[in-house]
Amino acid sequence: MNAAAAPARAPTVGALFASWRASPWLAALPIALITAIPVAVLLGHLLHPDQAIWQHLWRYVLPELLVNTAWLTFGVGLGVTVLGVSLAWLTAACDYPGRRFFAWALLLPLALPAYVTAFVWLGLLDFTGPVALWLRETWGIAWLPPIRSRGGVILVMVLALYPYVYLTARAAFQGMGPRLTEAAQSLGVPRWRAFFRVALPMARPGITAGLMLALMETLADFGTVSVFNYNTFTTAIYKAWFSLFSLPAAAQLAAILIFFVFVVAVLENLARSRRNYALSTRAAQTPVRIALKGWGALFALLWSGLVFGLAFVIPVIQIADWAASVYAQDFDARYLGFAWHSLLLSGLGALLVVGLALVLSYAQRLQPTPAMRLTARLASLGYALPGTVLAVGIFIPIAWLDNRLIDLFGLDGQILGGTLLIMLLAYCARFLAVGFGPLESGLGRITRSVDEAAQSLGVVGGRRLARIHLPMLRASLLTALALAFVDIMKELPITLMTRPFGWDTLAVRVFEMTSEGEWERAALPAAVIVLVGLLPTYWLIKHTEHAHT
Repeated sequence: MNAAAAPARAPTVGALFASWRASPWLAALPIALITAIPVAVLLGHLLHPDQAIWQHLWRYVLPELLVNTAWLTFGVGLGVTVLGVSLAWLTAACDYPGRRFFAWALLLPLALPAYVTAFVWLGLLDFTGPVALWLRETWGIAWLPPIRSRGGVILVMVLALYPYVYLTARAAFQGMGPRLTEAAQSLGVPRWRAFFRVALPMARPGITAGLMLALMETLADFGTVSVFNYNTFTTAIYKAWFSLFSLPAAAQLAAILIFFVFVVAVLENLARSRRNYALSTRAAQTPVRIALKGWGALFALLWSGLVFGLAFVIPVIQIADWAASVYAQDFDARYLGFAWHSLLLSGLGALLVVGLALVLSYAQRLQPTPAMRLTARLASLGYALPGTVLAVGIFIPIAWLDNRLIDLFGLDGQILGGTLLIMLLAYCARFLAVGFGPLESGLGRITRSVDEAAQSLGVVGGRRLARIHLPMLRASLLTALALAFVDIMKELPITLMTRPFGWDTLAVRVFEMTSEGEWERAALPAAVIVLVGLLPTYWLIKHTEHAHT
């Protein structure tokens, strides 16, 4: 048969990979659009504001939101800095009884979602809680500072978020070692002053990076402030959509919140760019810690134990006790449905996140241009955006597309809205950075000489990715999958706002029970979420300890 007359064959996987390899940016761009389109849609509402909505928001809503958000960010920022830096210095540069235990145990609060810590402490310290009852009946103390207050929500969020600062500050202190402060002491500077004048400034970039992460989590939080009924932008967006049934109002509030998040993200990038400000010496590889004795050792032990107990031990014990007390009468087939929905959504979401992250990171490796780096950063920006913002930003274009399809084909109802598609897209936008980070780091450890050796053996294109890179990325892939899975399992606002009818999850169950003040019944699904959250936390602790031993 004449070759010219042969029928055209479908392109092979290798051909498709070759065409993609010729322009990797074209593969990365659609991934970035998953985040860029919702943000652009919401910012567009600022260009065409509804005057009636704006007047209502400015008169009745925005003043309270701005004041509450300002106090929350200031209080949480100050609290996580004090706790994170003090504990990081004690465990990194000092030696005292229990230091080796607290060095890793102080990271365990990362396994607890902030909204779980919130309802535990609210249940314990509320007027009718067991602590208040015990104090009244035993000691006659009838008044306690109200936990349902601005101070209460700040305290709970500090206990939940201080590990971000602790982790980055401890790495910075370990990188410099105590030799600099010893040199300052040899010049006549007291030890406490050497900490503030030498160690703290040198660790400032690492501290700032952790602080910015904590502040972004604060701005994105929905569950904790909902439990405390503390109005912020995230709760206002939810109420505007589901209570006032005003999607334009929700969109405009989300657009304002994007501005605040953008400011924090810029500050975080500046802090990250100066991360190498802290000095790294050979002496830091084998640190000589300051031996604390007497009152100093006792204070370090009590301070570490107090924070660990309040942030992890007491909440976990209380959750276990409440869950055990209601298990017999509350556990039924519904919980199997909640667990199945949570596992299915977390599994699908994690696979999509890691798949897109692999494409994005590999495209960046193949074409490391400024445009590609900008596209990758844009795609991973969603982690800095609150779930409420992404839920609204993705719902609006999906609803618009649904309406166009209904008009075009004369359909009776929605095709895309009310399905899992919106949830999965929002998960991908929110958590792509969680998958992209480990894979970008893993590919960075594979030298170009490996690619050149594979090419010399004729292993190119898709075969090189499958046979060379993926086996070498196994640890990074598993890490990305575990982190994305658990983050989606704990995620609340996206699931709550975009889930199809009947698709309740463990996190939604926690929200519903805490909204009704049913702390004991909220503990049962919370216990499962905490157990799952311990998996990536264990990995993080193991990885961190291995990196500094």
